[in-house]
Amino acid sequence: MTPHVPVLLDAVLDALAIAPGECHVDGTFGAGGYTKAMLARGARVVAFDRDPDAIAAGGALQAAEPARLTLIEGRFSEMEPALAAVGALPVDGVTLDIGVSSMQLDRAERGFSVQADGPLDMRMEQAGPSAADLLNEADEADIADIIFRYGEERRSRRIAKAIVAARPLLRTSQLAAVVRRAVGFVPGRDKDPAVQVFQAIRIHLNRELAELEDGLAAAERVLAPGGRLAVVTFHSLEDRIVKSFLRDRSGAAPSRSRHLPAASGARAPSFEAVAKPVRPSAAETASNPRARSATLRVARRTAARAWSGQGGGTA
Repeated sequence: MTPHVPVLLDAVLDALAIAPGECHVDGTFGAGGYTKAMLARGARVVAFDRDPDAIAAGGALQAAEPARLTLIEGRFSEMEPALAAVGALPVDGVTLDIGVSSMQLDRAERGFSVQADGPLDMRMEQAGPSAADLLNEADEADIADIIFRYGEERRSRRIAKAIVAARPLLRTSQLAAVVRRAVGFVPGRDKDPAVQVFQAIRIHLNRELAELEDGLAAAERVLAPGGRLAVVTFHSLEDRIVKSFLRDRSGAAPSRSRHLPAASGARAPSFEAVAKPVRPSAAETASNPRARSATLRVARRTAARAWSGQGGGTA
């Protein structure tokens, strides 16, 4: 099992600039890497995870820091009422590490990994329909659309047809083999197409992009003026959402024309100091291969009202 190493940890901590006594949200607790680092800097931390296994595994850490760590089983998109319930509003920082966690990938029985055989599950909350349910019951066209949209796989129709022909699919190894056969995958020469297909199914099944959009809007509402937002993403679909959100909320989105005045209904920017994206160094990628596709985007909350609190919705 690969040891859990938080991605871009130093860059995240630099962006958060934690002062002792501040309250910070770790929206994706996972194995607790970011939370431990925040606690070491003197913060009070409220950490969320939708995976009950992650919350259970964090029990010892919570017991060691009962006054400064609160673990909540739930989605980070629902942080606002949860923070209100524990008297933690507003907060000084929100950190989100998007996507599947090391704990989930490393446990074959969770069904997330292309590399290990396990049940075709992929449910972060361990409830509701599984990946097997989806692939064995959905229409071929719907499966193709999921693979194309969330896996950005141009051979999605060919793969979907092969999946339907191979039903029932119950194991991760079965799905990976079907996908590789469908596109004529040659190990050592081609990029493994099963990786993109697994990603697509996982994102769709867990509504990960909608959760990210809702979570960014929730972070906007709970951050105090001057509060910091740090978001780590691992592929272009996620990063595009974060980039668009911060561009819009900081007032950096292009106007109708630079020669025309701003519209009278224009809203004050809710974020500022949007930094350039940070990506892992060659040294970090070498020591932690899971960091290779990571991107960190950070920004600071202004004193303006949250757009999402004004009927604006997310970007």
